Amino acid sequence: MLVRFLNLISVGQRKTEREREQRKGIAMTSTSASGSSVAFIFLILCLVRTNQAIWLTLPSSGTKCVSEEIQNNVVVLADYVVIPDDHSHSPTISAKVTSPYGNNLHQKENSTHGQFAFTTHETGNYLACFWVDNNPGGGGVSVNIDWKTGIAAKDWESVARKEKIEGLELELRKLEGAVEAIHENLLYLKGRESEMRDVSERTNARVAWFSMMSLAVCIIVSTLQLWHLKSFFQKKKLI
Repeated sequence: MLVRFLNLISVGQRKTEREREQRKGIAMTSTSASGSSVAFIFLILCLVRTNQAIWLTLPSSGTKCVSEEIQNNVVVLADYVVIPDDHSHSPTISAKVTSPYGNNLHQKENSTHGQFAFTTHETGNYLACFWVDNNPGGGGVSVNIDWKTGIAAKDWESVARKEKIEGLELELRKLEGAVEAIHENLLYLKGRESEMRDVSERTNARVAWFSMMSLAVCIIVSTLQLWHLKSFFQKKKLI
């Protein structure tokens, strides 16, 4: 009886240990799942990061430009400000922003700071150029540009006030916008890939036709040369 009682105790202990191991496994699985979710959200936010700060050092004479390839129907917002090396004088600059087809979107002269915002209607490289108008101290001028496009340029505070959302709901709304931006970028890249494939196929077809035409011309020229040489030798009665 004593041996049987000890066996029952050992079996109960084994069951208890198994239950503990199962609980630990479930806890580790949930922790890894939550970690994967956080990593996925972080990856999405990194992919749609379209806010970039740019520093330019403008020469005393000449122009410096920055450009970005932007799709159609995308919001662009940018602020620029002159950072003087010597606070005793304030240099001024001029700024000009143009579309891929040369349309003037923003132009400002003799300013120390400025802002431009627009919605793109053309797909291509948008160009922002800056040059120095007046610099009493001479030398170069530093300019800080805060360039935002797409979801980064959206005023989420106004959205939150208008739709009366905050906290987690607002973050989920931002995440939804990020996913939509990724989807649009993928569609854009798919369209560009299709265009490049069509161009490559047309180029290959043209090269093939050119090769065939070159071969045909070579054959015709060779035949004419043989016929001419034969006629020449016949006239000279060499053959």
